[in-house]
Amino acid sequence: MAGDAAGRTDGAAGGASGYRRTSGDVTHVTRKPAGGVRSTSETRRAPARTAAHDRHTRELRILNAIAEALNSAPDVQRALEQTLAMVADLLDLRTGWVWLRDPETGRFYNAAARNLPPYLQEPVRMAGRSCWCLDEFREGRLTPKNIDVMECSRLRPAVRQRATDLTRGLAYHASIPLYFRDTPLGIMNVTGPSWRELTADELRLLSTIAYQVAIAIERARLAEGSARLARAEERTRLAREIHDTLAQALTAIALHLETAVRQLDRNPERARQRVQRALDVTRDSLEEARRSVLTLRGTALAGRPLPEALTALARAVTADTGIRIRVDASGATPLPAGAESELFRIAQEALTNVRRHARATEVTVTLKTRGRRAHLTIHDNGRGFAAARVADGRVGLVGMRERAELLRGTLRIRSTPGHGTTVGASIPLEGTPT
Repeated sequence: MAGDAAGRTDGAAGGASGYRRTSGDVTHVTRKPAGGVRSTSETRRAPARTAAHDRHTRELRILNAIAEALNSAPDVQRALEQTLAMVADLLDLRTGWVWLRDPETGRFYNAAARNLPPYLQEPVRMAGRSCWCLDEFREGRLTPKNIDVMECSRLRPAVRQRATDLTRGLAYHASIPLYFRDTPLGIMNVTGPSWRELTADELRLLSTIAYQVAIAIERARLAEGSARLARAEERTRLAREIHDTLAQALTAIALHLETAVRQLDRNPERARQRVQRALDVTRDSLEEARRSVLTLRGTALAGRPLPEALTALARAVTADTGIRIRVDASGATPLPAGAESELFRIAQEALTNVRRHARATEVTVTLKTRGRRAHLTIHDNGRGFAAARVADGRVGLVGMRERAELLRGTLRIRSTPGHGTTVGASIPLEGTPT
């Protein structure tokens, strides 16, 4: 209405509102009491305000749900998967995946995925090799203030062939960079078959979500770093104890031998006793040194606790192959260094078999302590095999079994064609070699 467009004035009395309407040279002011009938423009604006309020409330709910998921999830991977689902629901997009940069190697690995099209479900197509969004991220053109929409280079061959049964109509994705302050962490990609341009509000919300995710990732990595530092301090303490113990033992051995030399002619029997004592101290010191070196060695784990070493191994395999690997060590307690080293080798060999033979897309590695035993399980969703037909002398299987037996434990392999494979090692906590 013309009067509405011309302007609105507030009345002075009784909270009434005045609406100014101009007709020729005369201006008429019509006042309506408070609580009267709304103008047409107000009536039209009300649904828009309600819709904006509902949208804002929904966004706050999603941000709160994401914050709860990131704080309560047992590991980063599950938190990312839940976040992807919420973001997809928020934007009416059904597909997404997350690339994270391994802080140790600098390589990218697929940390989480949701509803990938068949073309990208082949692990080799989700390996950490270069693609357009990763290149943009590496070169610094993809930043928290520059969320970009780009063609997916991994899908491009299938798009060119118009293989919609493989792409499900996907061709583009929004790439949301994950940064903690100035540290690049990775990328979250979201997409859908009915692609549309994202609004400024949606881009702002995605930026806020990315910031939340980045904080969670960095917090998890700081926790890993703290555990690694504690481990290094323990190794330093052990090294100092080894030095002091060996120094005392060598001093005792030298004293016994010097006394034996002086008494060799006068009292051969006492000299023999001194030599025997020196030998006893030598044997005890040698055994103590062997135990201490085994404790310190941990070459396979690079000084890390077993859960952290398994996670690093999983990241490396995912970056190489695209096979997503979940590590769950929430139920584990610290083990003797010798046991951790051998269990790590078993997991390493099992994952090597997955890479070579299983044709799997997902693997779960579980480490837990139950009662007086520790259990390590590696399960894949690959093609499986008839376990009875596998030769007993197969090198990889023999090596895993021997490592389990070295720890006075057992190794079991369960597999059925078409239903994946499970490798399980169980070792006692008491009497395990250190």
